[in-house]
Amino acid sequence: MAIHEPSLPDGIVAIPVRTRLIVKGDDLVAVLREALRGLARPGDVVAIAETAVAIAQGRFIGAETIRPSRLARVLARRAGALATINQPESLQLVIDQVGAWRVFGAAVLQVAGRAVGRRGVFYELLGEAIAAIDGYTGTLPPYERAIVLGPAEPDRVSAELAAALDLHIAIVDANDLRRAKALGASPRVVREAVESALLGNPAGNGDEQTPLVILAWRGAGANPLVRAA
Repeated sequence: MAIHEPSLPDGIVAIPVRTRLIVKGDDLVAVLREALRGLARPGDVVAIAETAVAIAQGRFIGAETIRPSRLARVLARRAGALATINQPESLQLVIDQVGAWRVFGAAVLQVAGRAVGRRGVFYELLGEAIAAIDGYTGTLPPYERAIVLGPAEPDRVSAELAAALDLHIAIVDANDLRRAKALGASPRVVREAVESALLGNPAGNGDEQTPLVILAWRGAGANPLVRAA
């Protein structure tokens, strides 16, 4: 466990917390209670990686079980660094979700956008569908070839965990590209403040096995991560 403070707003300390390997069917209340014992204080916000919640819910698919279409293979070869769309299997799940014609149309508009200096059109048009699928990364067995779907009902899960643990909870999608999104949160969490605090991705993007980050307020005055009761 280490404390990461670079890029954090003043007064907020981010503490990554290691857990045992989370598997399908895990009781997240028990997992968090065990991992956070002696570390989290009442009033702290605990950010949970979306993949940990989704895996506990059984929302992942082995890449070897997916047969990418020709469209998925062609587009994946021409994609940038975003994992979901440069992997044919992951892109096939996007096609299955929104339809081949919509994906093909977004690809055509992406090419047209680049011609006039506009980038990221493909993601703008399909961002929600892409964000719901986390491409495989090859970092943490046995999930190195697992495509993880977005967690189900992240707001409900956050609220239930918060009530059981007497902490504030956010389920987040963060990466090393300085992007962070709160997919779900317990009622008093200020999502924008949590996202800002996680831009440095203190949990890491490799095999750290630290899906929890305690966001502790140690500044003066009111905690900017939490709304007043």
